[in-house]
Amino acid sequence: MKKSLILAALVLISAGCFAQKNPLVKKAKSYAMAETPDFGAARAAIAEALDAEKTAEAYYWAGMIGYQEMTQENYNQMMGKGANQAKAGQAVEESYRYWVKADELAQVPVLNKKGVEVPTDPKMRGNVSKKMLEYYKQQELVKYGIYLNEQRDFAGAYEAFKMHIDIPELAMMQSDKLQKEMPRDTTYEQYKYYAAIFAVQSEMHPEAIALLEEMKNGSYEAISVNQFLYQEYVAIKDTAKFVATLQDAIVRFPKESWFLQNLINYYIFSGQEPVAVEYLAQAIEREPNVAQYHHIKGNLDENLGNYEDALKDFDAALAIDPTLADAMAGKGRVYYNQAVKLNEAAALISDNREYKKALDEMNEVFRKSLPYFEKAHEMEPQDRTYIQILKGLYYRFNMDDKYNEMNEKLNNL
Repeated sequence: MKKSLILAALVLISAGCFAQKNPLVKKAKSYAMAETPDFGAARAAIAEALDAEKTAEAYYWAGMIGYQEMTQENYNQMMGKGANQAKAGQAVEESYRYWVKADELAQVPVLNKKGVEVPTDPKMRGNVSKKMLEYYKQQELVKYGIYLNEQRDFAGAYEAFKMHIDIPELAMMQSDKLQKEMPRDTTYEQYKYYAAIFAVQSEMHPEAIALLEEMKNGSYEAISVNQFLYQEYVAIKDTAKFVATLQDAIVRFPKESWFLQNLINYYIFSGQEPVAVEYLAQAIEREPNVAQYHHIKGNLDENLGNYEDALKDFDAALAIDPTLADAMAGKGRVYYNQAVKLNEAAALISDNREYKKALDEMNEVFRKSLPYFEKAHEMEPQDRTYIQILKGLYYRFNMDDKYNEMNEKLNNL
C-alpha cells in the first residue's frame, strides 16, 4: 500500500514538472523576441526566473537570449551597421553554457503516468542540439576565438576554440545523424591545434598538455605538436614525461633532428654523459656529415677518459669542417689535460731520475698540444681562451717572443 502511495506521489510530481510554466520565462522571451529586442531586460527577467526555479525551460530561454543577440549582431555586420564582435561572441558563449545546462536538466528521469522513467523534457534535447549544430556549422565560436586572438586574449581564444571542438563530444550530439554532420576532419584537427597553441601562449599547461596528448599520434602538424608537448612538460618540470616524449619522437620522426638534439642535451646537462654518447652515436649514424655531432662526442669522450676516441671524433669533425676551431682546440686540449695529469703524477715521485724522466714525458705531451692551439688561434684570433693557453705554453717552453705577443694580445682584447 505504501509503495502505491509513493508511486502516485511521484506521478503527480512528474506531471507537475511537465505542466509548470514560469511567467518570468515568458516575460524574458517577449523581451528577447520583440521586433526591437531589449536584451538587458530579457536577461534581468530570466535571472529572476532562474532564481525562482532552475528548470530546463528557463535555461533554454536563457540561452535563446544570447542566440538572438548574436543573430542581431551578425545581421548588423551583414548590413554594414557596425557589429560588435565582442558582444556577439560573448552571447554565443553564454547561450552555449545555458543550453548545456538545459539539456542536463531535461534528461533527469521522472516517472510518466504509466510509472516509466522518461526524461523530464523529452523534446528539449532536439531543440538544443539543433542550435548547437548551427553554432558548429556556422563556426560562431571560431569567429569569436579569432577575434580574441587578434586582441591578444589568448586564454579567451582558447576557451572559444575549445567550446567549438567540444560540441561533437557533447552528450546531446551523439546521435548517428548529428555525428555525420560533424566529421573529425582536417579542419577539426586544425581548430584543436589552435586551441592548444592558445593554451600554450596563456601558460595554461594542463589544458595545453591535454590537447597535445590527444593529437601527438595524429597526422596534423605532428612534429610541431610533439615539440610543443615536450616544451610544456619542461615548463611543468615533468622530466619523465618530457624524456618519454623525446624518445617516442626520435623513433617516429627519424629525419627530424630537433628531438634527438634535445634528448642529447638533457643527458649531457643532467650528468648522464655515457647515455649522451650513445645517442650522439645514433645522431651521427643518421647525419654523419654534421661536424658538431662529432665535436660534441669528442668532448664527451674526453670527459669520460676515452682519449683515443676523442681524438678520432675531433678528426672526424675537422674532416667535415676544417674551419671548426673548437674541434682543433679539442685535440690540443686532450694532450694538454693528459700532460696536466702527468704533472700531478710526477709530483708524487721521490726518485730524482724517475722524476726527471716523468717531467720530460710530461713536456713532450704538452708540446703535442701546442700546434693544435696555434691552429685554433689562427682560426679564431679573438678567442681569449686560446690566447691564454698559448701564453702558458710559450712560458713553459721559454718562447719569450711568442709569450710577449700573446700577453700583448690579451691586454688589447
